[in-house]
Amino acid sequence: MTVSPRPARNRRADTGGRPDADTAPATLDRTVVWSPDYLGYRWTDEHPMNPMRLALTMDLARQSGVLDGVEVVEPAAAPDGELLRVHTAGYIDAVKSAGHSGATGTVEGDAPHGLGNMDNPVFPQMHEASAMLAGGSIAAAREIAEGRTRRAVSIGGGMHHAMPDWASGFCVYNDAAVAISWLLDHGFDRIAYVDVDAHHGDGVQHVFRDDPRVLTVSVHQHPATLWPNTGWASEVGEGAAEGTSVNLPVLPGTVDDIWLRGFHAIVPAAVEAFAPQIVVSQCGVDNHREDPLADLSLTVDGQRAAFRAMRDLADRYAEGRWLAVGGGGYGLVRVVPRAWTHLIATALDRDLDPATPLPAEWLATTAERAPGVELPATFGDGGNVEYLSWDGPGGTPVTGISSQDRALIRIDAAIIATRRACFPLLGLDPEDPRD
Repeated sequence: MTVSPRPARNRRADTGGRPDADTAPATLDRTVVWSPDYLGYRWTDEHPMNPMRLALTMDLARQSGVLDGVEVVEPAAAPDGELLRVHTAGYIDAVKSAGHSGATGTVEGDAPHGLGNMDNPVFPQMHEASAMLAGGSIAAAREIAEGRTRRAVSIGGGMHHAMPDWASGFCVYNDAAVAISWLLDHGFDRIAYVDVDAHHGDGVQHVFRDDPRVLTVSVHQHPATLWPNTGWASEVGEGAAEGTSVNLPVLPGTVDDIWLRGFHAIVPAAVEAFAPQIVVSQCGVDNHREDPLADLSLTVDGQRAAFRAMRDLADRYAEGRWLAVGGGGYGLVRVVPRAWTHLIATALDRDLDPATPLPAEWLATTAERAPGVELPATFGDGGNVEYLSWDGPGGTPVTGISSQDRALIRIDAAIIATRRACFPLLGLDPEDPRD
């Protein structure tokens, strides 16, 4: 079954560049959503998802001048009625009960609703902290829907693994899915969700797997090699939504230029074919080469290129409407603050050169907060973001460097598998690089 009809489009190869002047919106207001209460989302002292990463990011964004003159929007916690868009009443009650029980950490035996296992230990005020992250993503959606902005970013969001009645993968409430549901009730009926976290965006895909109004695209580490072990190319959606789940799994060790080759061979064409009114991006940065929980090999430079590419998709195909949230990322000090400062800068059109030195004040205060961590000197890692565009089956280039040639062969196999699985359902030719 095909998805619902879409507007006619012009065939062209994707260049990965900014839109032409005559197609870009004349002006774009831009919003950052932030609350110090985001820092209350803290599992345990030993847990890999430590809110220090958020505090260091906002400090770096301020001290680098990215936030100069920007009025930050402070959200309210999402009320139960909004959480019920995605989650069951019984699950919300269980989260409240766990967070108010006085217990902390893991529980013995089976953890009800996934609350109290190793990934999702119980912590005080669990509901309130989780609802605040969801409230941030709703606030970002509201700013766009009500016309006050075209771009909004909330680095506290991106809890894309949470299921309707189950905590999963460090995620209690699925703020991205809640925000998408909210947008569907406030004037939007075609939403493209693009997820670049190292882990598959399983929760969001699950919620909208049979909803033809939502396109979910995930570029992630291969499910045979990383939890949650979903996100195969063959997962394309269900029923009337067949074709609206798009998954590109990439192998461990994938570096910037290979990852970008894959992204640009899949994502722009799928988004253009779907003709969204808004792009929602989950911008997890655990795809970095230093991340302790995944095995991809991107640099901050590659992550910055991904953010810019998603901004470009929103500018070209969704009249500039872009809602960006955070996600995974466990290089708490060396990686996340730089990457998400680039994300904020990208959303604000204040792009930072990766060669820019980090502010001395930030380096000094961070050295005190994280003694023993060797801090980077600049906003980038010197990564290579010049990728070779995919040129159809059989078009894999030969560089003469065996490791590079093997990587190109493998990403091209992944590209054609994904394209053949879902492109015909989107009205696209999987063999034609112009699509």
